[in-house]
This record gives sequence, C-alpha cells and structure tokens, in this order.
Amino acid sequence: MRLLIRLRTHVRLANDFLIFPQNEKTSCSPSYPIPFIFSLASRARLVKLLRTHTSKMTENVLIGIIGGSGLYHLDNLTFVKHANPETPWGFPSSPISICSLPSGIQVAFLARHGTGHTISPSAVPARANIAALKSLGVRAIVAFSAVGSLREDISPGSFALPTQIIDRTKGVRPASFFEGTSIVAHASFGDPFSGKLVSWLEERVRKALDQEGRGVKLFTDKCIVCMEGPQFSTRAESIMYRQWGGDLINMSVLPEAKLAREAELSYALIATATDYDAWRPHSGCANAETSRLVAATVLDELHAAISASGENFLLEQVGSMSFSIMPRSEKQNPEHRKKLAYVLPEYFSGEQVN
Repeated sequence: MRLLIRLRTHVRLANDFLIFPQNEKTSCSPSYPIPFIFSLASRARLVKLLRTHTSKMTENVLIGIIGGSGLYHLDNLTFVKHANPETPWGFPSSPISICSLPSGIQVAFLARHGTGHTISPSAVPARANIAALKSLGVRAIVAFSAVGSLREDISPGSFALPTQIIDRTKGVRPASFFEGTSIVAHASFGDPFSGKLVSWLEERVRKALDQEGRGVKLFTDKCIVCMEGPQFSTRAESIMYRQWGGDLINMSVLPEAKLAREAELSYALIATATDYDAWRPHSGCANAETSRLVAATVLDELHAAISASGENFLLEQVGSMSFSIMPRSEKQNPEHRKKLAYVLPEYFSGEQVN
C-alpha cells in the first residue's frame, strides 16, 4: 500500500481561456480512486506519455474556453476556423470556434448553451463538449458562468474563483464517460478544480480588475452549489444552501467539471455574480464588458505562461486517471474500449494496460 501511495503521480497543472467569434474575418467571440497495480512496462509508457506532453508545451497549443452568458468577442483574437467534431456522445453544443492569439497560440471557444443560448442547462451535451475539446488538442479549460450569490459580501458584479462544489443536480445529466460501458472508473474529485490553474488565474483576474478601476472585487476559495434548474431556487432552498456553506449557485458547473477530470483536462471556473439568488431582495447587476477585460488580460499573458519554465500548467491532470480505472478484465467490451479511446487514448488505444 505504501508503494501504491508513492506511485500515485497526479501531475497537477492547468490552462487558460477565451470567448467566441462574432466576425469570422477579424475576431473571435462566440473519495480517492480505487488503485490497481501497473506493470513496469505500463508505468514506463505513462512516464513516456508525460514527457511527450511536456515537450509539446511550447508548441501551438489549443486552450479551451467554455462560455456562459454575456461574452461575445475579444479584439485580441483572430478567427481561424470552425470545428464541429462528432464524438461517440454526439455533437457539441455548438460549432467550436478556433482562434489565434497574436503569439500564434490557438484557443478554442465553445458556447455551452449553443449559438443564441438555445440549450437548457439540463440538456447541455456535456460529454460531447468535453470530448470534442480534447479531440482538438485542448489540455485545459477555463469556463465562464453567471452565478447567484449566497453571501452578502459577494455583491452583484463581483467575480469569484470557486474551489469546491456541492452537487444538487438530480441524476438526469450523464456525468461520466464510463456510464453505460463495461469499464468501471472512480475519478478522484476531492478538489474539483485544478489548483495550479486557479492560482494562476487569481493573479491575472486581480490584475484585470485593478486596471479597470471600478472597485470590482474578486473572491477566492468559495463553494459553488450546482442546482438542476431550469427554475431558480425557492427562498427556503436558498437559505438552506447558505447554511450548508454554499457561497455561489449556478446550473452549469456539473457535470462539466467531473467530465473534465475524467478526460484528464485541467479545469477552472470564473464566476460572475449577477444577483443574490432568492435568500434576500436585491436588484441584479453584472458587467459583461468587465468579463471581456478579464478574458483579454488572461489571454495576453498566456504565451509567456506556457513558455516559462516551471509555470507550465497545462499538464496538471495528465496521469490523474492512472489509478482510477479498474484492472483489465476479459469482460471489457472491445467496442466500449474503442469508445473510451476517443477521450482517453492514453489508456484505451491499442493493447490493454496491465
């Protein structure tokens, strides 16, 4: 057991983020896992995989941005193309817009609720979204979301980087790539957001808010409640979530964060408070322009962060599923392995890992 603990190498690092294409010619707008013992050869393949990913970090890397409401375009992005890959779980919410930064680094923006906001939270094809982004080369995701505030000090217009989640969805959203297959996996989810990515974002978001000079606050280490919707909370529910320790509430972070973890993608959420939910009377307020400023500031520093030795956070989750997938079994359906190879080729392409 001590050896297994030593062998657990959860490479933690993380990613960045963006917005989607408005004008195609100029800009872009729219519990611990159960371990199993690897053979020496299998562990050697994992080490080789990590080294291969590391060697590519200074190359043209796709960063995934999943946008919520209110983000439309960024001036520092140049539209490259649309991609709409069909995954084993269907098509993503919308065609993915691939855009280029002045540095040449490419980023991919996905509209979570579809073009024109046509998809309800419970119907978002989250598995297809995450799988499609990874198929394009994305290693980390920064998601944006409008949220309700459950705390007096997190006033409408404030920003937050949550680090914990309370799941209040109702089981109607497929929450695992392994669901419906003959392969069992238990991904570690004690820390649902990628710590190094969150820390990197905190400094850049504060910088953007300070530059704006409007006194907009950033809150960190907060807990977000994810409710099913589409109706908002009753007042009794909202008060209960406060008593549970919730600070923010939305309908979008799950199963998105869980699926990103299974796909070994770094994931962080930049939340913007629009109201006080139902627990107190209020008048809502949010500034979409501030959100765009935050995104632009982060993207401006992306190239340096990826290139800098030791600040390479795109690989934070690579290898995190190594001890989460149950051992090889002759009862594993080859078609299921083929399906999972789309999102986890490291484990399901070619021969089975012993």
